[in-house]
Amino acid sequence: MSPFVSRFAPSPTGLLHRGHAFSALTAYAAALEVGGRFLLRIEDIDAQRCRPQFEAAIYSDLAWLGLNWEQPVRRQSDHLEKYTAVLESLRARGLIYRCFRTRAEVADAIGAAPHGMPAAYIGAPLAAKEEAKALDEGRSFAWRLSLAAARREVRFENLDFVEEGAGPEGQCGLLKADPTAAGDVVLGRKDLGVAYHLAVVVDDAFQGVSHVIRGQDLFEAVPVQRLLQALLGLPAPTYRHHRLLLGPDGKKYSKRDQAQTLEDIRNQGLTAADLRAELGF
Repeated sequence: MSPFVSRFAPSPTGLLHRGHAFSALTAYAAALEVGGRFLLRIEDIDAQRCRPQFEAAIYSDLAWLGLNWEQPVRRQSDHLEKYTAVLESLRARGLIYRCFRTRAEVADAIGAAPHGMPAAYIGAPLAAKEEAKALDEGRSFAWRLSLAAARREVRFENLDFVEEGAGPEGQCGLLKADPTAAGDVVLGRKDLGVAYHLAVVVDDAFQGVSHVIRGQDLFEAVPVQRLLQALLGLPAPTYRHHRLLLGPDGKKYSKRDQAQTLEDIRNQGLTAADLRAELGF
């Protein structure tokens, strides 16, 4: 039996809040319960939004909560060449294509789809001359996974995953992973490098993560990640999605809504033990 390995993988784009604490403690407690390993990973591929002070705060907040993690911590920004090489391997196999459409143009294309079609973008590469012209003009582009090309290598009906937690509608057990609902997802950008789906799949496999324990807001990411695992010949972890922690307003805690941070909670005199008890640990 492979060892139990869980992870907590925050992005240093802001300070951690109660929702982060709940997710980190959930993954940590799961590993502790079975004598497994717990990893901390810093997902900092978004160089425009990530900040060193937020990364430092992550370490301080998690240590205050009483968590211990293995060293060294994997920082995605230290492994960009690895992700780029994987992206290039997909390009060489004809599985990704350059998409020069802007976000507004993509939204228009989705809106113009025939009635009954899924609300996801399905595109196609430009003709060689058009693509060469766009590149000469220096136009920005995104690398998109071609579902049409992927379908020639993977039988989508055979994609599944084990859910030990629960999806937003209570889904659990052995579930089908149909990636078509997501459309041709972005795996990289000319100006920003690789995207979340590709980096997380590569990292989970490299680090031997056996159980991906995270919030239900990421449940819909599983089918795309399962497809990438199949295309890249990577093992499929077991998934365990947990409920989302809600604030007094009934909304999930988020950085965008300026949820009370762990730093604020600590400064107000609440102890780590108090917070753990509040969160059910």
